[in-house]
Amino acid sequence: MDKLLQYYQLAVDKMLDYFAPILLLFTRLWVASIFLKSGYLKVTTWDSTLYLFEEEYQVPLLPWELAAYLGTAAELILPIFMILGLLTRPMAAILFIFNITAVISYPVLWDGGFYDHQLWGAMILMNVVWGAGAISADHFLKKRFF
Repeated sequence: MDKLLQYYQLAVDKMLDYFAPILLLFTRLWVASIFLKSGYLKVTTWDSTLYLFEEEYQVPLLPWELAAYLGTAAELILPIFMILGLLTRPMAAILFIFNITAVISYPVLWDGGFYDHQLWGAMILMNVVWGAGAISADHFLKKRFF
């Protein structure tokens, strides 16, 4: 029985070694696509974006105009780091905080979009905890220089 358990554990470890990098890449690409689309929409409808930040969103601690610029920049810049898997842990941590801020700032999300933000938050946290995995610039740079 011990031998069987050892083989089972070895098989599970091998499967995790194979699938974990793919899962981490999938989560990075999924989350990045969501936030890039949102940032693109904000830029292409800038007047509406400014209106929403002034009238609808309730971003704590920041003036609405600064929040509009910073929020849009975050949605356009942080996903690029996530796609590349570059500086993944710190960029994912910032994106996680941004995601929480979005939920806090726009109470209307609690009715319809809260589940999505929870899912994205879980995906982002995977990359904070485990890093970007073997399919990433982080992994390449680590192998190359460290």
